Amino acid sequence: MRYRGREVDVEGRVRLVMESALTARDRVGVQDFVLLENYNSEAAFIENLRRRFRENLIYTYIGSVLVSVNPYKELEIYSKQQMERYRGVSFYEISPHIYAVSDNTYRAMRTERKDQCILISGESGAGKTEASKKILLYYAVTCPANDHMAALGDRLLQSNPVLEAFGNAKTLRNDNSSRFGKYMDVQFDFRGAPVGGHILNYLLEKSRVVHQNHGERNFHIFYQLLDGGDDDLLNTLGLDRNPQNYNYLVKGNCPRVSSISDKNNWKVVMKALSVIGFTEAEVQKLLNVIASVLHLGNAQFGEGEEGETYITTETQIANVAKLLGVDGSALTEALTHKKLTAKGEEMISPLSFEQAMSARDALAKAVYGRTFTWLVEKLNQSLALRDEIHHSSKGGSVIGLLDIYGFEVLQHNSFEQFCINYCNEKLQQLFIELTLRSEQEEYETEGIAWETVQYFDNKIICDLIEEKHKGIISILDEECLRPGEACDISFLEKLEDRLGGHPHFVTHKLANGKTRRVMSREEFRLLHYAGEVNYNVNGFLDKNNDSLSRNLKEVMCQSENQILSYCFRREEVIDQKRSEMAASQFKNSLMKLMEILMSKEPSYVRCIKPNDAKQPGKFDEVLVRHQVKYLGLMENLRVRRAGFAYRRRFEAFLQRYKPLCPETWPNWHGRLVDGVSTLVNHLVIVIQSGWRGMKARRRAKRRRQAADLIRRFIKGFIYRHEEYCLENEYFLDHVRYSFLKNLRKNLPQNVLDKSWPTPPPSLVEASEHLRTLNMRNMVMKYCRRVQPEWKKQMMQKVVASEIFKDQKDSYPHSVGRLFLDSRLEREQINLKVVQTLGNDKVQYGISVVKYDRRGFKPRPRQLLLTNTFAVLVDRTKIKQRIDYAALRGISVSSLSDGMFVLHMPSEDNKQKGDVVLHCDHVIELVTKLAMMANKTSYVNVNPGSIRFAVARGKEGIVDFVRGSELKVTKGKRGHLLVVS
Repeated sequence: MRYRGREVDVEGRVRLVMESALTARDRVGVQDFVLLENYNSEAAFIENLRRRFRENLIYTYIGSVLVSVNPYKELEIYSKQQMERYRGVSFYEISPHIYAVSDNTYRAMRTERKDQCILISGESGAGKTEASKKILLYYAVTCPANDHMAALGDRLLQSNPVLEAFGNAKTLRNDNSSRFGKYMDVQFDFRGAPVGGHILNYLLEKSRVVHQNHGERNFHIFYQLLDGGDDDLLNTLGLDRNPQNYNYLVKGNCPRVSSISDKNNWKVVMKALSVIGFTEAEVQKLLNVIASVLHLGNAQFGEGEEGETYITTETQIANVAKLLGVDGSALTEALTHKKLTAKGEEMISPLSFEQAMSARDALAKAVYGRTFTWLVEKLNQSLALRDEIHHSSKGGSVIGLLDIYGFEVLQHNSFEQFCINYCNEKLQQLFIELTLRSEQEEYETEGIAWETVQYFDNKIICDLIEEKHKGIISILDEECLRPGEACDISFLEKLEDRLGGHPHFVTHKLANGKTRRVMSREEFRLLHYAGEVNYNVNGFLDKNNDSLSRNLKEVMCQSENQILSYCFRREEVIDQKRSEMAASQFKNSLMKLMEILMSKEPSYVRCIKPNDAKQPGKFDEVLVRHQVKYLGLMENLRVRRAGFAYRRRFEAFLQRYKPLCPETWPNWHGRLVDGVSTLVNHLVIVIQSGWRGMKARRRAKRRRQAADLIRRFIKGFIYRHEEYCLENEYFLDHVRYSFLKNLRKNLPQNVLDKSWPTPPPSLVEASEHLRTLNMRNMVMKYCRRVQPEWKKQMMQKVVASEIFKDQKDSYPHSVGRLFLDSRLEREQINLKVVQTLGNDKVQYGISVVKYDRRGFKPRPRQLLLTNTFAVLVDRTKIKQRIDYAALRGISVSSLSDGMFVLHMPSEDNKQKGDVVLHCDHVIELVTKLAMMANKTSYVNVNPGSIRFAVARGKEGIVDFVRGSELKVTKGKRGHLLVVS
């Protein structure tokens, strides 16, 4: 036992006793990493996580820190019975759980009368939001409450689905990713009952409203409205159910997600809004705003002969104006013109096409972002401390709950990822300060022999980002404010001038040759505590300015929608003072958050993502090791292991345990340190004698059991060939058990693995049944894991196989290559062509070469496929339209060339004859075209030549011969010769 200064520290023997009392399942690995034998080994740390994860034991302690591994499936460990199991129980008495942290924090608040907070951290997809919901549920169910407090608990819980609907979205890493930060205070009265709550929100990712990366979605509420809203509501809002009809919902090409039921979630959100206290009128106004954003995204612009911009979709603008409660003509004017003030005079100037598109998107982001802020304020009004219970809350305390976006590294990282990762740097700095630095300094201050545990201090990165006048945020603000032609590239150049040479900052210009190969000239790299991230500067200045044109603000200020009239105040237009930049706003709000957290007693939940595929049961060791490293878990373990397992002030320790010693009960009148010494020495003798007696009894019991076991086993072996009887039942059961145990470890891992252990004679029939069941289970799991995009890919591959297998030489090379959604980026398709197509969206695009029917002159073209027809495009002009209904056939050769012919009806005057084309991805293109036209049986693979119709009944021929390299030339008799 050791004492020091004003505190007492007791070794973790109690924890060892509790560990030994757990069930066999709970004792897989160790439940507290502090008890890990090889605690300096990262491999042993990860292996302990893996072993527990395999048994669905997702929680493990590092002292008082909870490590949580996302299981990606529902576990039966969150029932009301489980809550009662952890309620009021000592932290280490039973197995680790999020409820144990919740209860321990609650009891600390009650007994010590000090505000607490629970900090949940981890990267995107690690399970932070689910952990915060479990904590809130625990308090709502277990805390004492009357009818009013029960209603408050309901409102606290119902705030989650509302905030998730409006603030969460599907990303590549997480189907329910928080795209904003949230800190919630739950207020308790002196009896420990919840009496109020308050939410702070941070940096909503507004850019998601107008753009999503491939495979991602917009905020959930848009899809919930379209899928779950009744027909009358959608008619009122001017919407239809197909999300593909809205430009703001098609960018990510992911309207449906198998793990999300938008229809069911819509019902949950509507119920939650009612419980929280929204009136029907407020809900309608809110939905009007959401619908207006969708209509706004469909607003299109045209360009006049003199470069002026005008709106081509009057219906959409009329819908937007109606839903927002603004004047339609004023809105049209504000979207196509801007007001300039020169020498005290106002001038109106037309916007260019690109400026009008930007103004439209800026309005959509502003409307949605400000509505989200209004929504949070409305929730806070519902959760606010009522006047009638304000008196009873005196002497109460607060538990804060931080659920904020995790560290993000995407394929394309922009301003939002920069802010998110800066936030995570600040939280890591707080963790270092409170768990690694301050604890070690405390030991050194009190004169205890201590070998310093080294750790990475990320203050250098935080300073790089936030330092006044020198940090990235200051440089960004400076570039936004300076007169002249400031742009994103000039911002990057200024970063290079000011920060060149910093060990955690790199750009293409400053990098070595190896790094330059993987960095764009428009990127800068930060070496974060969690790894390297490349940020593309395009859009940084616009997003930091976060500005909306003055005339658009004027229109919104006059809105008859009460939500928008609250969000857009008249003073904002009148006041000429420039508002604070977005990054500085975020930095200042983070500083205030750090002050809030530092004023409270923290508890930590460190969330870990086991794999990137969101797949249950899969443990990616490389990914987990990376997270363990950057979260500082090994350093945290070393500090906890080297330090004292139990730490408490003398007064509290003596008050809590004095009844256990006759000399300290009922009161101790001497010095506190002497009282603790007397109490601890008395308890040591009791614990030692009890421990030794228990060990001796256990040894004797094990010997008796071992002898009996050996006798039964030998007897069973002798009678092993007899019928099942008392003499051999143990042996035969053991043989069966051994087979099943071995089978469990050696089950086939996929449907192609045909291996199977040889069963004992008594289990042959059962083994066959198990083998069949296992195969069915693997097939079912495989089918369930197939994402919609992969299902689409597989369907296309099956069709390609039916058409080309054993028919075309180039088919085997295409099997292993994925078919892409398009071979053209959106930017490669001319905007005028897109506008000409109107509501017929381009489903697939590819570059092709068209050969003239006379002379076979090659001409580069784009072939664009829609749902009902295809078009050949020459830069900005549509040269030919090919209706699927009129398509008579598609011909390709049997060689490895990319030639194909689209056969059109000769009697159709609109068509110019058959179309001879060449492309580099002929298998992919023909498959997609045949599927879209529903004419897979119309594809012909010709071994020697293809005949095609020329206008006025004439016929042309393409001959195909084998050769060493691809060559397309004009052959004999006016034929087109293709060598492949």
